Amino acid sequence: MPDQSLPAAARRPAWRPMVDGDLAAVLAVAAVVHPDLPEDRAVFAERRRLAPEGCHVLADPATPAPGGLAGYVVSHPWAGAPPALDTLLGGLPERPTTWYLHDLALLPAARGGGAGATIVDRLAAHARAAGFTTLSLVAVGGSPGFWMRQGFSAVDDPALAEKLASYGAAARFMVRVL
Repeated sequence: MPDQSLPAAARRPAWRPMVDGDLAAVLAVAAVVHPDLPEDRAVFAERRRLAPEGCHVLADPATPAPGGLAGYVVSHPWAGAPPALDTLLGGLPERPTTWYLHDLALLPAARGGGAGATIVDRLAAHARAAGFTTLSLVAVGGSPGFWMRQGFSAVDDPALAEKLASYGAAARFMVRVL
């Protein structure tokens, strides 16, 4: 139960930068949202280390979830085909061409309130300010509709078929021009 003595704004979910101490809670959210697409803790830790400005958590004082998180986003500069699921990058490309959204996961109770669109807009502004002209991602499950509402379009590239297979049969590579 949220503390009712706090102002209403302090009781609402809010995005903040991810810290190392959030990783256990991030994994707990990932297990709920993506039970068929597990990734190792090291994947999240590496991406946070390589691009902390692209990694955020949705802190929610009302959620009973571990760490009080209702969601997270992991993103970073990238070039070429999307990285395979559950794979360490080893480093960022010298000449990145896109800001890649590796994962945006919201617990069911956090969906529909605009939190997803808020962080996508924030990442788009960051990417634009850093000189990127696109955001890219792999949409999984039933998420392509959400991503289309955020300005993304599916890219049909047969050369990506093998890479996308690691994300599941419904995976779609999508790009948003900034």
